[in-house]
Amino acid sequence: MAKDERMEKVVNLLERRGFIFASGQIYGSLAGFFDYGNYGTLLKRKIEQNWWNFFVGKRNDVAGIDGAIVSSQAIWNASGHLAEFSDPLIECKKCHTRFRADSLIEDELKISLEGASLDNINKLILENKLICQNCKGVLEIAKPFNLMFKTYVGASEDESATAYLRPETAQMIFTNFKQVQMSSRKKLPFGIAQIGKAFRNEISPRNFVFRCREFSQMEMEFFMHPEKLDDCQINEDELGLEINVLTAKMQENKEKESKTTFAILLNGKSIGTKWHAYWIIKAYEWFLGLGIRKENLRLRQHVKTELSHYSFETWDLEYNYPWGWKELSGIANRGDYDLKAHMISSKKDLTYFDDETKIKVLPMVIEPSFGLERAFLTVIIDAFEEKMEGDEKKTILHLNPNTAPNECAVFPLMKKDGMAQKAIEIFEMLRKNTACEYDEAGSIGKRYARQDEIGTPYCLTIDYDTLKDETITIRDRDSTKQKRIKIGDCQSTLTALLNGAEF
Repeated sequence: MAKDERMEKVVNLLERRGFIFASGQIYGSLAGFFDYGNYGTLLKRKIEQNWWNFFVGKRNDVAGIDGAIVSSQAIWNASGHLAEFSDPLIECKKCHTRFRADSLIEDELKISLEGASLDNINKLILENKLICQNCKGVLEIAKPFNLMFKTYVGASEDESATAYLRPETAQMIFTNFKQVQMSSRKKLPFGIAQIGKAFRNEISPRNFVFRCREFSQMEMEFFMHPEKLDDCQINEDELGLEINVLTAKMQENKEKESKTTFAILLNGKSIGTKWHAYWIIKAYEWFLGLGIRKENLRLRQHVKTELSHYSFETWDLEYNYPWGWKELSGIANRGDYDLKAHMISSKKDLTYFDDETKIKVLPMVIEPSFGLERAFLTVIIDAFEEKMEGDEKKTILHLNPNTAPNECAVFPLMKKDGMAQKAIEIFEMLRKNTACEYDEAGSIGKRYARQDEIGTPYCLTIDYDTLKDETITIRDRDSTKQKRIKIGDCQSTLTALLNGAEF
């Protein structure tokens, strides 16, 4: 299946089954804004909870917060976002359509512009005589376009009332660092995490929910003593994990990615500090735990020209999407940039008092950052399969049980002769501990097909034999194998299967 065709089929499935749809369609939708239906909401919540459990709930060294969405322009001025947070914008002189310049070049020339400067972008447009994609008009010179959404707080709309919708959740963590550290009594090294909405006025939202204007971030800022950046334990199994890697040096030499281990990356100083390597590994493990296949993942280091204004070193976990390798998650070394900037701007002390040395220090920061919508879409793309069964084309989402909207579905073979009543009884029993759905509409084949399309791992069917011997049929989504089990064993069987037992 061609890559473009595959993405079209994925989007069609998500819209048809009500996972995601453009927001406010009855009035004509704004580009880059999406609403989530029942199955999309369930899957989204599972990813959120999985992330929180992995990075926060099961750890003693991470605290959580939930910061405000609207915030003072003073925060974004200090953080550098008002001056630096921009994408290259280009406008047609004739029809005045605006484009994101690097995306236009990538579309026209079929090249990657990761890390390209504004000067290089303008040079490529001139050298290749690129024109407007709409009217074939001449293009202006590309200029920086700030991506922040501006608003006003209160009754006035003057400069003093200016505020912004946050373009990232991180700054709420930095500005609250002192309060959270004191109230949680965490000692370095420790992290502060949150999940929440962020807003970016993208010039050209694209690839469905991959790049949109309203999205959710799952982020953590991990604070470390500046003299203990390698004071970190990584077990041998994790260091031995293999991954496809593309370092900055490899990109400069026009080399392709190659498979290596984290031990080699650390020993060769490709990754600057041990704590940075630790959080890259944890991010990699988390995605593998969602069921994403490792052959579709790679680790790419940012070249110097693409580093964010706050970053000393950044690595992206990338996925091989239908439109190419793109960022799935970023793990950045932010140094002490943010705390220092806010301390200078606010004139408030954001240092940490080290009990051992009795000296104040300004912590250094590693930031593992994840986009919820991007993780959602990646899980779906990776799980999507279309195959022929006889003369019929079938779509299956091979979702890991920890992301599937439903863990099981319960069907009566038919609605008559007490089968529906028995099925409802079993459904009510299972739903107390299992994400479960009841369905009695249509043929049993159509019901199986519906659940395959939304990724339900197991289906339970109640038939005439159930009424005689208290057994039911359980069906496995991936193999389509079936077997009979006792009603009394339903919950224990499902629990074992959902935890990885063989069918």
